[in-house]
Amino acid sequence: MNKQAINLTEKSKDWTWKFWHLVPIYPYSQRKTLRHEVLKDTIWTFDQLQGILYVVVPIRMTVIRLEKGGLLVYAPVAPTLECLRLITELIDKYGEIKYIILPTASGLEHKVFVGPFAQKFPKAQVYIAPDQWSFPLNLPSNWLGLPAKRTFILPKNSQETPFKDEFDYKILGSINLNLGKFTEVAFFHQKSRTLLVTDSLISIPEDPPAIIQLDSFPLLFHAKENAFDLIEDTYENRRKGWQRIALFSLYFQPNVLKIANWGKVILDAINAPDRSKKAYFGLYPFEWEKNWEYSFKILRREGNLLVAPILQKLILNRNSTETLNWVYEVAKWNFESIIPCHFSAPIKANSYQFRQAFTFFEKDFYPEEDLQILNKIDQSLNKLGILPPIK
Repeated sequence: MNKQAINLTEKSKDWTWKFWHLVPIYPYSQRKTLRHEVLKDTIWTFDQLQGILYVVVPIRMTVIRLEKGGLLVYAPVAPTLECLRLITELIDKYGEIKYIILPTASGLEHKVFVGPFAQKFPKAQVYIAPDQWSFPLNLPSNWLGLPAKRTFILPKNSQETPFKDEFDYKILGSINLNLGKFTEVAFFHQKSRTLLVTDSLISIPEDPPAIIQLDSFPLLFHAKENAFDLIEDTYENRRKGWQRIALFSLYFQPNVLKIANWGKVILDAINAPDRSKKAYFGLYPFEWEKNWEYSFKILRREGNLLVAPILQKLILNRNSTETLNWVYEVAKWNFESIIPCHFSAPIKANSYQFRQAFTFFEKDFYPEEDLQILNKIDQSLNKLGILPPIK
């Protein structure tokens, strides 16, 4: 076995993560991992789950084999025993993990896993996006468990890195958000013509991703029409739940979703057939309008690349010039596929399709009524001085 391979003395099917309290969101400590080989003997994705109130979406790590031996890891996920077992299989075959990349400065769901992951691979060098910060306390990087002696900030010039012969990268930002700066680093793997991004781009599938289908409960929970529904586990109901989850996760509250009167919600919960803790004691405050599927269709944009409405309305519009300059630089690469850290992957897409996703600066892709909640959040945070003005 390779020297860097992990000693897995416990059950290989163990997917618990003892540091789950660092990210106290669903599925808490129970984080199953799915590995998928994107390109034979070259690129693999590792998917886990994250969410709140059963609004669950994939979170993804990408592993790429280096030409001179070894592996590069982009955006680590929770190093559960199952995850470590799956990556150790690659280490045994292709060599040590040489580089670990943290491609965001502010995304806690990505940052929190890097330290624990890096501790499992003591020979790996860790490269992090510049201008790191955290909220509500701006803690130093070593509080996240990042190994100080082998952690480096990604230089602006990618030619100053030891992996320059195989990867190029461009840094988006830093975009001032008053509390800190938004930064994302897009990586380009030259040999496979693959672009790696974190949160800036997504593509929404019509059907629930495989990692989410390992536990159908969140899907069936959101497929309900009211607290009294006992939803059958069918393909149609899983799909229905997933599409509503996508609307939740990207709009917070689309126009087709109403929150019921809480007096009625509590009364319904008392009489609900499932009052278990898992079912939130029967509480179900959501009322979906009949045309909700049309809203999903508009959001999805037929599976095209898109920038999440949250990023459009709350972050990237804080500096459209900086964002579009980054888009222009990334689009110079001759990539053929994109692997984001969320939703679908890999996505067959080129630089033209990449640029098209950012034309929202010229016109809104989405109905104004679906953006009402995000617009209200934007106005409130701007008034409080938490977000700077749009420019």
